[in-house]
Amino acid sequence: MAPRFAHRNLPRLLLQAREAVMAHTRPSLREHGLSDQQWRVLRVLGEHGTVETGRVAREAFILGPSLTGVLARMERDGLITRERDPLDQRRTVVAATPRGLELVESLSSAVEAHYAWMEKSLGKQNLRALYELLDQVIELEKPA
Repeated sequence: MAPRFAHRNLPRLLLQAREAVMAHTRPSLREHGLSDQQWRVLRVLGEHGTVETGRVAREAFILGPSLTGVLARMERDGLITRERDPLDQRRTVVAATPRGLELVESLSSAVEAHYAWMEKSLGKQNLRALYELLDQVIELEKPA
């Protein structure tokens, strides 16, 4: 007997929505040799400047062990620098290089154009409502 669900599969819908949105962004990322994870790291650094690695992991939603590999590849490719935090030598901070910031600037135009298209297609109020609902779901599901 199949289980009866009263509600749609929200996690699956959120993943489908993410993949639908990323389908527009990925070609631009690939043209610049970036993975989704590398773009998330560059976006965090582009928005916040020099950031402690733990914050990068949290904001880019990349687990620590995976982040280590992502950052190593990005450093090798000249997109980021890593160094000890001058205020706390136990911590490492990450910053985008000029090349990394150029990529953020270049890709941000394509990303913003897609968001403008979404806003026009969905309507400004609907897109704002979507953002607000997603923020509410995130807040609601935070551990107590």
